[in-house]
Amino acid sequence: MLDLIRIFNQVVESGSFSQAGSVLNMAPSSVARNIDNLEAQLKTTLFKRSTRQLLLTEEGQYFHQQALPLLDNANTLVEEMKKTHRQPEGLLRISAFESFGNIFLAPLIPKFLQQYPKVKVELELDNNVVDLNSENIDIAIRIGSPKDSRLRARKLMTNQTLLVASPDYLNNHPEITAPDDLADHNCLLISQKRQRSHWHFQRGKVNKQVMVTGNLSSRGGSPVLWGALQGTGVLLLSDWMVKPYLQQGRLVHLLPEWHASYRENRSGEIYALYKTTQYPKPHIRAFIDFILDNLDQIYTLEASA
Repeated sequence: MLDLIRIFNQVVESGSFSQAGSVLNMAPSSVARNIDNLEAQLKTTLFKRSTRQLLLTEEGQYFHQQALPLLDNANTLVEEMKKTHRQPEGLLRISAFESFGNIFLAPLIPKFLQQYPKVKVELELDNNVVDLNSENIDIAIRIGSPKDSRLRARKLMTNQTLLVASPDYLNNHPEITAPDDLADHNCLLISQKRQRSHWHFQRGKVNKQVMVTGNLSSRGGSPVLWGALQGTGVLLLSDWMVKPYLQQGRLVHLLPEWHASYRENRSGEIYALYKTTQYPKPHIRAFIDFILDNLDQIYTLEASA
């Protein structure tokens, strides 16, 4: 039926069977027979025909309006399927939050470029939320599912947060046996541009919100991580950032029976976000697929470092 719809659309644009036949390289009688077949399948009359003019019926106007996006999507699909056999190419602009970009993307991008030499990558490490629909960004990597329905998301990995501190800090400060004990400790903070910071704890059906304060805060995780390693304070940070240091004994996991997080009911997953199109550009698909295929390798190396 798609071919019949294409012929119907050309008749509408041309205004006559003969003009449409010239564009389609078909005899006018053949065009007319195809329109007859389409009307028979739809069981409706699409055109009012006379010797002088060809007019759309009310049903024909409605069908034409609904058929246009269908043809556009079909044409886009055909072009995208053709491109799947081509080497991805073009400029790829990526925005990622600082810690993920440094730990995971920085080691993987050179390997991606070796595999796809016709792609150019611009990596922007920024902890601020970017608007893909207004800024010139192809992929944004962020924690939590997007609220913007115009964006698509692919999960890259789970992001759990752990409460940690160095042995030196713990040896020189009061013991931490419950979330409320944090009120008496120097807590290293991920800045949320708020006057007060709270950490959330859950154990079974019990939920606690604890106000925390400290002398070091940062928009990104790396500065506060180094602060914790130097014994400056207690830190709540993503497991993939602290696991290597837990395994080395440079950090200690605190309150393991509690699930700790920055926000209550916040998604603990990392997503690659891109603009909503039915068929994303080949180099966007290629990059996200490459990251998913190689992320575990980097994570394993980081954890065993």
